[in-house]
Amino acid sequence: MTAAPAPAPTPAVRNTAADRVRRVVRAPFAAATWRRAAYAVLALPAGVLCVPLALVGGPAGRLQRGLLRRFLGVELPGTKGGLRHALLATPVNLLVAAVTLYGWSIVPMNLAWPLRAGSDYADAWGGPTFAGAWAFHAVVGGVGFALLMPRLGRVMAALQIRIARSLLS
Repeated sequence: MTAAPAPAPTPAVRNTAADRVRRVVRAPFAAATWRRAAYAVLALPAGVLCVPLALVGGPAGRLQRGLLRRFLGVELPGTKGGLRHALLATPVNLLVAAVTLYGWSIVPMNLAWPLRAGSDYADAWGGPTFAGAWAFHAVVGGVGFALLMPRLGRVMAALQIRIARSLLS
């Protein structure tokens, strides 16, 4: 009697360590990552613009829902809540915009570390050699933040979506 061959794993079941690493490495280059970053930056000025817009009876809620739909793919029902969302989400949007802009600006700043003014490699992290300082800044500050920011952006976008669902729906 011969044993039946084992069935091949289906793509939905297969979740190896290599697949997870591949997803993490590709995340900085994914369109969804950059849509979340764009929403993180645009949500603050849109919210500030929506305060006077809502006070004069303008379509503040529609503008905020459109931003959510365009960049995050979230469809929210309703027509009210534009002023309430603009006022209450502004502190979170300010924090998210600051973290997003700072976090993504660290990537090219550290990859191009030798081009920064005042970059004395003798006292820099990774020094006292030029190659060591550049390698440390490129790996930790450049590549490290490039891999961290998509995950952080996903968490911050989830928080913004949760706030929008509670205030705009």
